Amino acid sequence: MLPVYKKEMRTYFTQMPGYIFLAFFLLLIGIFFTLVNVRGADGNFQHVLSNVIIFFFILMPVLTMRIFSEEARQKTDQLLFTSPLSITGIVLGKFFAALTLFLIGVAVTAVMPFLLRNYGELPVNQIVGTYIGFCLFGMACIAIGVFISVLTENQIIAAVGTMAAIFIMFLIDAIAASMPTTTIASFVFVIFVIFAVTSVFYNSTRKISAAVIVGVIAVVIAGGLYFFNNLIFDGIIVRTLLWFSIYSRFSSFTRGILRVSDIAYYISFAALFIYFTVNVIEKRRWR
Repeated sequence: MLPVYKKEMRTYFTQMPGYIFLAFFLLLIGIFFTLVNVRGADGNFQHVLSNVIIFFFILMPVLTMRIFSEEARQKTDQLLFTSPLSITGIVLGKFFAALTLFLIGVAVTAVMPFLLRNYGELPVNQIVGTYIGFCLFGMACIAIGVFISVLTENQIIAAVGTMAAIFIMFLIDAIAASMPTTTIASFVFVIFVIFAVTSVFYNSTRKISAAVIVGVIAVVIAGGLYFFNNLIFDGIIVRTLLWFSIYSRFSSFTRGILRVSDIAYYISFAALFIYFTVNVIEKRRWR
């Protein structure tokens, strides 16, 4: 992992993408800092971070679009994937390099709250909590970008795909509100999810018998639960969609509330997309 990490960090600071990201990121922070805090004589710096986070669907593609797509375009990915390094180590090295660059930008902004002390007592708990949530949110978005980058060798497609995926994450709450909540619709949704998970299991293992057995057992269990107590299926579509709402969990951080469940969610979310990335590369490597 470490050699890949060092290579990626060197690339960020010897080529333009790293500087473009930092410049755009700090420009956005500076604009909101001036408008919200300085001109408004407001010491609540967490409002700046809350506003900037909405622009992650533009920022993160700049940071992640080249991570794997550029390797594929230059055909250097084959050399990388046939090296002694593990696929997981390669993915983690690239992921942590992108995360480090993001955190460098965040660290530069840490001086700004101290400039607001003349506007009254700072809400330290809220500012610190928002910073933590801001970093975790960014980590989740970077994991999405890394996954989409591995799907294509075109940087533009990777950027647009990442932009669309993160934008949809912002709309999840509205999408969930329009979904049916009836038990029969929920049961059909569960069956669909079972088939989807079974397909992923088969693609990962190439063992059709094991995949069929797992799928049949899951369908039987779901059918039994529906027959004996179908109320547990009420609203399951909405609950499932809301699990992917990475923005809704950010609000508790802005209030200075650090919930273990929210922190674990962001870490798990990032880990899930890293796993997806490793899985895609493993399949491509042995194809």
